[in-house]
Amino acid sequence: MKQPSKARPWLTPLAPLYRLGLALEELQLRTGLKPVRRLRWPVVSIGNLSTGGAGKTPLTIALAQALVRRGLRVDVLSRGYGRRSALPLPVEPRGTAEEFGDEPLLIAREAGVPVYVADERYQAGLLAENSEQLPGGLHLLDDGFQHRQLHRDVDILLLNRQDWKDSLLPAGNLREPIRAAHRAGVIAIPSEDGELEAELKTSGWQGSIWRVRRRMEVPAVDGPVAAFCGIARPEQFFDGLESGGLRIAARIPFPDHHRYTARDMDRLVSAARTAGAAAFVTTEKDRVRLGELAAGFSELIPLKTAGLRIEIEDEGPTVDSLADQVRLMQRPHRGS
Repeated sequence: MKQPSKARPWLTPLAPLYRLGLALEELQLRTGLKPVRRLRWPVVSIGNLSTGGAGKTPLTIALAQALVRRGLRVDVLSRGYGRRSALPLPVEPRGTAEEFGDEPLLIAREAGVPVYVADERYQAGLLAENSEQLPGGLHLLDDGFQHRQLHRDVDILLLNRQDWKDSLLPAGNLREPIRAAHRAGVIAIPSEDGELEAELKTSGWQGSIWRVRRRMEVPAVDGPVAAFCGIARPEQFFDGLESGGLRIAARIPFPDHHRYTARDMDRLVSAARTAGAAAFVTTEKDRVRLGELAAGFSELIPLKTAGLRIEIEDEGPTVDSLADQVRLMQRPHRGS
């Protein structure tokens, strides 16, 4: 699936300032000025190096479900980006994106495991452990690769060809240099990219490599559609719909994590009618953020959702190995 570049070469002179900020943060972590705290239960982080679009949320859902099937007690810790409250909270699946954030709400609904949100994921973990009051749990840390003030036992890093060739913010899309990938314990790459695996090994990578497949569940629509989304890489979504056989008559991108309004609804309906669309199609995250506004779509131009799924190649032995690793890590002591 094509992933458009968002390179901003005119901002290259600012990259050294961003790199300096990263170096200062690294120094604070190493000297203890920013303490790294441990939770009582093991932590498995799922993250990436770039600004969105990697598939962290669907991988978190898939991995949570796979670990539960192996008898582990799993919860998810998330920042809850875009929510209005700053308090650590358990996510109520019937709640709203304004309360909990779109990604935690989607995970809670799809994965069927407890989800906790807090700006500091350590606080979310404490809330989880105090709420559940049982031994033997496991925290999955959603979008946690850069959240280094919480100790993690395993770091799973999603990496693709675009990241491998990209540059640092603000000129490129990388939140950290590509060499930061060596902090991970597992690197998950697109299953079709054998060359990336070879290049990783050539660069000195000696850890585990997972191969994952992205699969978009495209709804059936008889006629052209008006597609809209508020995600980091909208063209990735639009291209996926076309690859799935839909004909897009109107493409309406919004900013990442956009909070929809009645005015947006008017714009969407106007664009769909002008284009002669038979239906709207959006992402699961956008459907969550629409909330009660979703009821405003008419039967004449209904709203349909395209889901993104992540499948792990050789899931059985791959997840079995992680589950065995987690069981050996489970610690009886409390975090500090």
